[in-house]
Amino acid sequence: MSNNAGTQHIRIGVAGAGANSRAKHIPGFQAIERVEVVGIANRSRNSGQRVADEFGIERVYDSWLEMVQSPDIDAVCIGTWPYMHCPITLAALDAGKHILTEARMAMDASEARAMVHASRRNPQLVAQVVPSPFTLKVDRTIQDIIGLGYLGAITAIELRATQGGFPEFWGPLQWRHDRSVSGYNVLNMGIWYEALMRWVGPATEVFAMTKVTVPQRVDADGLLTQVTVPDHVDVLSQFACGAQAHLAFSAVTGLGGAGDAWLFGTEGTLHLDTASMTLYGGRRGDNSLKEIAVAPEKTETWRVEEEFINAIRGLEQVRRTTFEDGLAYMEFTEAVTRSAQSRKSVPLPL
Repeated sequence: MSNNAGTQHIRIGVAGAGANSRAKHIPGFQAIERVEVVGIANRSRNSGQRVADEFGIERVYDSWLEMVQSPDIDAVCIGTWPYMHCPITLAALDAGKHILTEARMAMDASEARAMVHASRRNPQLVAQVVPSPFTLKVDRTIQDIIGLGYLGAITAIELRATQGGFPEFWGPLQWRHDRSVSGYNVLNMGIWYEALMRWVGPATEVFAMTKVTVPQRVDADGLLTQVTVPDHVDVLSQFACGAQAHLAFSAVTGLGGAGDAWLFGTEGTLHLDTASMTLYGGRRGDNSLKEIAVAPEKTETWRVEEEFINAIRGLEQVRRTTFEDGLAYMEFTEAVTRSAQSRKSVPLPL
C-alpha cells in the first residue's frame, strides 16, 4: 500500500452485514475517498449476495475466514453477533488486517483480553471497537464541566436505562436473549458503562442482582427456548473517583420512560435526560436545576468509519473506542453476572 497517508487506498472486507453494517459502516466507508468495500462474508452466500447487490460490492466470500485470509483485503469490519468478534479479530490481526469490530466487544472478559493481547502483538495494525453513540452530543460538555470543578468531589451516580415496555411472554427470541451468541452482554449495560467511563472513569467494585422476567421465548423454528440472559438488572458499584453508583437496566418496566442519569457532587449536580439528551445543572445555593447549553463545537457526531480510516492512514489516534476501553466494559459486564450468581461483590479490574 502507498506510504502517502492522505491518498492511501484501503480495501475493506465486511464480516457480517447486520443492521449497523448496512446503515452505518458500508455507506460510511463508501463515502470516504480512496476507500473501497471490496468483499463481504455473511451468514450465507445468498444473504451476502443480496447485500453485495444492494451496495455494489464486488465479491461475496463463502466464509469469513476466506475473506480474512485474502490478500485483496486490507481491513476487516466485523458486524456479526458478539460470539464471532473474538475469533474473527484474532484471525484478522494474525493475517495482518486492521480491525473495526461492532460494539459488545466480545462474549466475555477472557475473549476481550485475548483481543487486546493480539492487538498489542501487532502495534502496526489499527484495532477499534464501535463506540457507544448515545451520549456523543454531551460527552465533551460533561467532561469539561467536571474538569472545571462544577460538581466538586463526585459523591453519587444514578443511572436508569430502560428498553422496551411491558414483558412480552412467549415473544420472539432475539440474539440479545441468547447467551450462546451474546455472552455476558446484557441489555444496553456495556454501552452505558462506556459512557460513564468517559465522564468519571472506571468502577472498582460491583454488586448486582438480576432477574429473568420472561424465561421462555420462541426461536426461529417456532420452538420454545429457555432464556437465561436477564431482562432486569440492578447494580451497586464503587467508582475510582470515589462515587457510589446505582445503575438500573430493564426491558420490562412498561411506561417507565427512557431513563436518566444523575451525577451528584459536593458542590453541584448534573442531570441528563437520556430521551432528549438535554443536560441540566445546579450548584450549591441554587433553588433548582437549569438547562446547560451544549455548544455546537463541543458536540461530537458519528464518525466511526472516518476515525478508523484516519487511524490506518496515520492521521489520528483511535479514541472511540480503544480495545482497552472495550476490555474494561467487558470486565464490568462479566462482574455483574458473577456478582448476581454468587450474591457477592466483585472487585474490578478482574
